[in-house]
Amino acid sequence: MSKLSGRKLYYTINAVAGLAIFFFGYDQGMMGGVNTSPDYVRVMKLGFSTYEGPSEGFVATITEPTRQGGIVSIYYFGTLLGCLMGGVLGDRLGRIKTMIIGSIWVLVGAALQCSAQNIAWMCCARIINGIGTGYLNAIVPVWSAEVATHTSRGAFIASEFTLNIFGVVVAYWLEFALGFIGDGTSQVRWRFPIAFQIVPVLAFMACVPMMPESPRWLIKMGRNAEAREILGRLRSDDGNMEEPRAVREYDEIVATVALEKEHASRNSYIGMFFGRNDGGLHIARRVQLSVWLQIVQEWVGIAAITVYAPTIFAEAGYAARKSQWLSGLNDITYMLSTLLAVVTIDRLGRRIGLWWGAVGQGISLILAGAFARLLKDHPEKASEYGGAAALFVFMYTAIFGATWLTIPWVYPTETFPLEVRAKGNAFGVVGWSIGNGWLTLLNPVMFNRIGENTLHVFGAINFLSIPLVWAFYPETANRTLEEMDYLFMSKSPFVWDEEENFRRMKEEAEAARLGEKTVRPPAPTEVVDVAEKKE
Repeated sequence: MSKLSGRKLYYTINAVAGLAIFFFGYDQGMMGGVNTSPDYVRVMKLGFSTYEGPSEGFVATITEPTRQGGIVSIYYFGTLLGCLMGGVLGDRLGRIKTMIIGSIWVLVGAALQCSAQNIAWMCCARIINGIGTGYLNAIVPVWSAEVATHTSRGAFIASEFTLNIFGVVVAYWLEFALGFIGDGTSQVRWRFPIAFQIVPVLAFMACVPMMPESPRWLIKMGRNAEAREILGRLRSDDGNMEEPRAVREYDEIVATVALEKEHASRNSYIGMFFGRNDGGLHIARRVQLSVWLQIVQEWVGIAAITVYAPTIFAEAGYAARKSQWLSGLNDITYMLSTLLAVVTIDRLGRRIGLWWGAVGQGISLILAGAFARLLKDHPEKASEYGGAAALFVFMYTAIFGATWLTIPWVYPTETFPLEVRAKGNAFGVVGWSIGNGWLTLLNPVMFNRIGENTLHVFGAINFLSIPLVWAFYPETANRTLEEMDYLFMSKSPFVWDEEENFRRMKEEAEAARLGEKTVRPPAPTEVVDVAEKKE
């Protein structure tokens, strides 16, 4: 592995990172089947089970939905803690060591979960498991972004999220198959799927030590010779350190690190959140963009569709088993749609992807909700209205997989300075944890109170996200990580001012590189705000 270079090394890193992302998807999808296992329901005292005949076996009925939701959502408290811990260690110890530490947390949590004997045991285990997942979520995308080229960075990470949804698919069908064991009451039905997550994590831990460290982190730590060697291997097929692309990228990173080290007092979470001493780099603005993009990702409706799709299938007149098949096929559609993201995320850019995704998702949710209402009002037309509602569920899932699934994960890995990039991405995971944990508890209440109108609420939020992205989220596709400071050094938070600032500073940097000015980029304090220029 250590001798690989060029495309072979590039794809190997992508596959290894994909193992961690596969685990992440599997871990999320796993609890859906665990929650319906009769033995799990009995052990955790969540309800009771009844025998529904030889074709269905024992079916669980939940009488303690709040307790069930608490077990699921407490995991996101763990991811919130883990991402903050991982962000600190990722910037101090490096990406490779931090990923190994996160994997150890996951192994301990998974072992405790699959052996849980009561609800307190299970909750503690899920917090530990969540901490490990938070570590990996904070660091793996950053590591991927820092080794990728600027023209394929989005596709590089998006391809890993194909494996993420493949993990969801594996979890679903594994648990579906285990439901046929005996009469469905075996504890294997829920303990084995929890234990199975250990397999990809062990494979990841075996491979990671053989992977190269992020060259950007190495330069930040003063290990320039190692960084040059790794950049040579990444950017040329023969590992040539004098490859022009590698040399130029190395020089850009060195110049950026020198600039950022002048403002090291901003590198605590509190300092980043409030923008203290950031020297005009506006770290607090980047934090807010990362956190809210991940929160909005949950509010555009994916959690609602996941919860409500089986209900739509059942009310359409499909038997329990057929509804399960449809849910599984929906997951496969979800996975295949992520391949469209791999193709489009760098070609169309992040902003266009979020825009067309929001439009398609909003329309799909509103129509799915409308046909679900008609389905209730006219049960005699269950096949027509139910089929239409199911179609828009599939359509929503496909559009989300092609757009909003991946972009909010890519964006935070690109926008922060190298000095605080791992911590910056951790803020994105904080937003994801808040959004997920919040809606895990809120969705059942919303569906209980307003039913299918919940889909209309989330449909409207999709359309509201369009002006938010247009005004505040600048394009990051096909720009190097070192160029992101040019965008955010504008004092104005609006995209049009940031783009003008980017063009001006890019021209100055190019002129400096060609020797028409000094090689060193202008300090943040020297930046003339675009708004001031207009005045």
